[in-house]
Formats: sequence, C-alpha cells, structure tokens
Amino acid sequence: MAPAATAPPPPASLKRIVAASLIGTTIEWYDFFLYGSAAALVFNKLFFPGSDPLVGTLLSFLTYAVGFAARPLGALVFGHFGDRLGRKKLLVLSLLLMGGATFAIGLLPTHATIGAAAPVLLTVLRLVQGFALGGEWGGAVLLVSEHGDAKRRGFWASWPQTGAPAGQLLATGVLSLLTATLSDAAFVSWGWRIPFLLSGVLVIVGLWIRLSVDESPVFKQALAQAQARRAERPDDVEKLPLVSVLRHHWRDVLVAMGARMAENISYYVITAFILVYATTSAGVSKQTALNAVLIASAVHFAVIPAWGALSDRVGRRPVYLLGAAGIGLWMFPFFSLIDTGGFGNMVLAVTVGLVLHGAMYAPQAAFFSEMFATRMRYSGASIGAQFASVAAGAPAPLIATALLSDYGSSTPIALYVIGAVVVTLIAVGVAKETRHRDLADVEPSPAELPTTARTVDARTS
Repeated sequence: MAPAATAPPPPASLKRIVAASLIGTTIEWYDFFLYGSAAALVFNKLFFPGSDPLVGTLLSFLTYAVGFAARPLGALVFGHFGDRLGRKKLLVLSLLLMGGATFAIGLLPTHATIGAAAPVLLTVLRLVQGFALGGEWGGAVLLVSEHGDAKRRGFWASWPQTGAPAGQLLATGVLSLLTATLSDAAFVSWGWRIPFLLSGVLVIVGLWIRLSVDESPVFKQALAQAQARRAERPDDVEKLPLVSVLRHHWRDVLVAMGARMAENISYYVITAFILVYATTSAGVSKQTALNAVLIASAVHFAVIPAWGALSDRVGRRPVYLLGAAGIGLWMFPFFSLIDTGGFGNMVLAVTVGLVLHGAMYAPQAAFFSEMFATRMRYSGASIGAQFASVAAGAPAPLIATALLSDYGSSTPIALYVIGAVVVTLIAVGVAKETRHRDLADVEPSPAELPTTARTVDARTS
C-alpha cells in the first residue's frame, strides 16, 4: 500500500522550522568560520610562535584542516542515529557540541602559557567542532526539506544553506569590529577571545528555538512503517542505514562527493585563503580584506534563496552546472582584481565569486536530499557531503598557501580550483535530475536499484 501523502505544514509552522534550521546552522558555521579566520590572522602567532610567518600560517591551517577530517565521522554517527531516532534530537546535540568546543577555545591558554600543550588542546577542540558540523548539515537541510512544500523545496531548503554566509558574515563582522577598535597588540593579547566566548550566548538562543520545532512528518511516517514491518515480521533485521546507502545509493554518494569538489574548494579559497593572499601578496591590510569578505558574504546570503527558487523552476542540475562553470571562468579575473590592491576591486572579486558559488550551494540541499530514500536519507546526504569535504575544503587553504609559498603566484591556485570544477561538471553532468522526486519514499524504487539488487529482491519476494 502506498503511503498516505503528508500534508505540508501551515506557512507559520514552516517558517518556524526554517528559522530553527537557519539559526542553528548560522551558529554552527559562525563557530567553524571563526576558527578559519582566526587561523589566518592570529593563531600562527599564538600557538606556533618562532616560525616563519607563512610557515606558522601553514601550521595554523593544518589544525583548521583537522576539523574537516572529523566531519565524516560525525556524518556516520549522526547519520546513523538521525535515521533511527529522528532529525531533531541529533541537531540539538550537534549544536551543544559545536558551541561548547568554540567557547572552550576562547578560554584556551596559548603557547606562551603552557607550551606545546596549547596547539594539542586546540587541535582536540577543532576535532570536536568538525565532528559536530559533520552531523549538523544533513539534519538541518532534511528537517526543512521533509517539512516543506514539494513545489518550492529548492527555495525552502536553501534557507539553511544561508547559514553558511550568515555565519561567515557574523564571524567576519565581529572580527572586523574588533580589529578596527583594538590595537594589534590588544587583539593578539585578548581581543581574539571575545568572538569565541560569544558563542555561548548564541548557543542558548539556538537551543531555545531549535527545541520548539517538531520532528519531520516524513520521518515519523517512515518510522511508523518500519515499526509496523517489525511487528509483522519480527525475525527480519532492519539493515543499518550506512549498509543500505552503500548498497542502493553508492552512485548517488559518488555524485554528491563530486558535486562538492568545486563548491567546497572555491568557497574556502575565496573566504579563508584570501585573507592570507591579500595581506601577504597584495599588500592589503587585515581590515580591508575582512571588510571585503563581509560585504560579499551579505550578498551571498541574499542570492542563495533566489538560486534555490530558480532550481525549482529549471531543475537542480542546470543551476548547479552554471555555478560550477562560472567559478572556473572567474578564477583568473578573481586573482587579477585582488592583485590591484584596490578595495572596490577586492569587493567585486569576492562578491562575484560568492554569487557563483551560491548557484552550487543553494540547490545542493534539495538535490542531495532528493537522492536518497527516507530511512537512509540523513546518512546518505551527510556521507556524500562530508566525505567530500576531507578532500575538498579541508586542504584547500593549506594547498593554496603551499602553492603560493612555492611559486609566489596565483596561477597554480587558479588552476587548482579549475581542476575541481572539472570534477564537479562531470559528476553533476552524469547525475539524474531530482526535483520531481517524492521525499515520502521510504525505500528506493525498483527502478533505482542496481541490477544485482533487483535480482536478489525478486528472488526473495
């Protein structure tokens, strides 16, 4: 028997759900990006003193990359329990973990106080951040995707995606304000701690809002069906979500990973590495670089819902492909504009880059959600997104900094991003359009199963 259609929630309820996901993801990304900005600006002096400035920045970005390494583990753990217990419980846990780790970084003694133990503790807290973020993204976008109106799913699901630029905007804004009002000595001494300690206040607000929403009706329906099947056939053992994903959706996982390459790498080059490049190669002040990222992040926030709405009209793939191709074409003009040292040119370079990035990032939430069946959706979307981040976003600032150190030119960095674009164009180019798929599907349809799986299912039915 086909599952009964789930009525969409009333507009007021849907807006509250979107707000809960958006505020939670904003706080999580604020915490994550704050670390990236601090790694580029002050952590080399505080935790890796005595090194050449560029070498210290490389070491600082190594601890930054560690957070990405923990994200796949977070995706596996949160995906498993999110598909078994529900989206909401895991989202509350991820927010507590991320906020607690960020607040603790604000209290962390530096190398001057406790020596080598300081970077070790910093790395541990960064691991906790990465683990929490690995579970946050999938749950936040699914909570909205599974509540929302199917005809406008791309638009509604894109709102949690705006948490990334909102978090970047908030983190960069706080840092920009502090660097503008404090002397360099005061900022390095104690000012850098303020944005990390503010995370504690933000987490309290985020928890209050996130606890007020209900579980996804699509998930509750799927859970009820699974419980009914177990009651009818108690000897049947339900497969682990990870096993089901790898059996039925391994192609979709690979597509999601490939799709993330250009999106993830370009974003961290444009927003994190640019703070290094602009201050060391273009001779621009920290304040100027931060202000450029601040303005561009505001535009990025505004265009993401528009790209999401467009994906509802023309499809996820065309919008995604447009963004990927645009980023590839923009890379050389991007660095040329930065090299001029002019503030207007820098704002233009970063803004156009983030607008094009938004064309990939906006439809990504609905695109990845629609690839997977309900009882394995949290695992599938999280695994596809977060495993790619290890090869993409994690080393991107590190690789870009190393290329700059070795070649003293932006050309190898531009080619590095263009190489990622090629991978994304291939992955999204071979993917199927998903915007008409029904998220109420609990299991993959027979047409979506690999030939071997269809044969086995036919023999056992």
